[in-house]
Amino acid sequence: VAAGVFGTKERSVIKSFNKTGIQDIAKQQFQVAKRVLAKGLIPIIEPEVDIKAPNKDMCEKELLECLLAELDDLRPCDKVIFKLTLPTVPNLYRPLVCHPKTMRVVALSGGFDRADACKKLAENAGMIASFSRAFTEGLNAKQSDGEFSNTIDEACQMIYDASRFGGDAGAWKAMMDKVANQDGFIAALDQSGGSTPKALKLYGVEETEYSGEVEMFTKIHEMRSRIASNPKFEGSRVLGAILFEQTLDRKICGMPSAQYLWEKKQVVPFLKIDKGLEEEKNGVQMMKDMPQLEALLDKGVAAGVFG
Repeated sequence: VAAGVFGTKERSVIKSFNKTGIQDIAKQQFQVAKRVLAKGLIPIIEPEVDIKAPNKDMCEKELLECLLAELDDLRPCDKVIFKLTLPTVPNLYRPLVCHPKTMRVVALSGGFDRADACKKLAENAGMIASFSRAFTEGLNAKQSDGEFSNTIDEACQMIYDASRFGGDAGAWKAMMDKVANQDGFIAALDQSGGSTPKALKLYGVEETEYSGEVEMFTKIHEMRSRIASNPKFEGSRVLGAILFEQTLDRKICGMPSAQYLWEKKQVVPFLKIDKGLEEEKNGVQMMKDMPQLEALLDKGVAAGVFG
């Protein structure tokens, strides 16, 4: 504090999958973090998962649950930074990225070379780098000042590009704040399957004006594009819009649909993920199975949807 530092970093390591051990690491990290916060500093919480750990993916999933539970115990005003191993499953740590008590989620290189670390980082929206060996890779005591500067420049640019590619954590926090606090409504533009002909008919497009599903979905996308691009459809009144998967796959005014909604209209994009309803049974209609749900969620994350 006296020296003017902004925060601290504290590292521990997970070597193998053990629920008790992972829970203990999370608890210890947050015990220290609370002491740091009490001094007015920002803690960088670093429970590293060894990249050679057996069942690394299971370690990371358990760690995520533990970190989220510990975050809930912080005061609303507390902010922390997480420094985490690049996850086996891309975007696993998105709930931390979007959490209101998270200032940043940064990635350690963990033994990966710079190229591999940057490639993996770019797959994780909202995460930025905090590389050590991957940053200093290629530097040599025998380099001239010019060579040394060029190597640093190359490293900075490569890591900077990877830190930007995955998305802007600030945008996610802005979306969260908008949905949670702003007056307005969420537009449901997600008609699909059997509801599409009805929606088109209400819009004044008869079934005789298109042939087959491809033309039908083209017509409904034209309707949605016309709505979304209209000057009266904008974020001061419309909080968000729920999109059908085929809308997500298409463009509005030359831009990917989700990107257009947020960047041009400040309307938060959501994605419809259910595949329709089962037949009625026991007085209810359950959702149909969603065998491709994980792939669809990954697509949504890559496209920049909020929920």
